[in-house]
Amino acid sequence: QVQLVESGGGSVQTGGSLRLSCAVSGLTYRRASMAWFRQAPGKEREGVASIDSDGSTTYRDSVKGRFTISKDKDKNILFLQMDRLKPEDTAMYYCAAGRYVADRTLPSEFDYWGQGTQVTVSS
Repeated sequence: QVQLVESGGGSVQTGGSLRLSCAVSGLTYRRASMAWFRQAPGKEREGVASIDSDGSTTYRDSVKGRFTISKDKDKNILFLQMDRLKPEDTAMYYCAAGRYVADRTLPSEFDYWGQGTQVTVSS
């Protein structure tokens, strides 16, 4: 059984930093793609950053230069370092894993999801 458990969310002021973690268990497919998505109230879930099995990364334009996705292969943990946070980054952040992902920006491409962790940035 695959489980993804996020942690690290919280409330910060504009310009602050947070580091999200996603502990992954039960995922045996070594070429899985991993990603962080977020969803604000009343809005659709959107891709924030992704990392492939070969280490290649992608970011949505609005977080480039501020967010960094990484993973610890030995400990099966996915990270999202978020710096210079803005109020528009406020959302529930979800970790996701997919076995055969063609488009890493689409939530429908991912098979497994965590329960989410809330990030709130105040001005």
